[in-house]
Amino acid sequence: RTMKFAILASMLSAAAAFAPASQGAGKASVALNAEKSPAMPFLPYPENLKGYIGDDIGFDPLGFSDYFPMDYLRESEIKHGRICMLAVVGYIATDLGIIVHPYGSGLTSATAHDALLEK
Repeated sequence: RTMKFAILASMLSAAAAFAPASQGAGKASVALNAEKSPAMPFLPYPENLKGYIGDDIGFDPLGFSDYFPMDYLRESEIKHGRICMLAVVGYIATDLGIIVHPYGSGLTSATAHDALLEK
């Protein structure tokens, strides 16, 4: 019974592939004529990025600007960038022998993660 259903579903999907186009094709052509993003030419230009920073190239491939305010996105990008900079400084400081925590004595950056998980 399951095999018959699978064969029927595959036949219907194959037939639907060759069916004539629906009347909604006009909307698709309008979407194709929309302004394209210079950063991602196969995507439309994100509406929320227009005029936000000046010469913006429209890089928002996942559409975060549709769900969050641009002020929040900009602030969180700066915050996460600063956290990454501190992480790099900590990684390098460990290799230089700077000990911040008593468990960190005698460890390198590569072995610190595994050693601290064991404790």
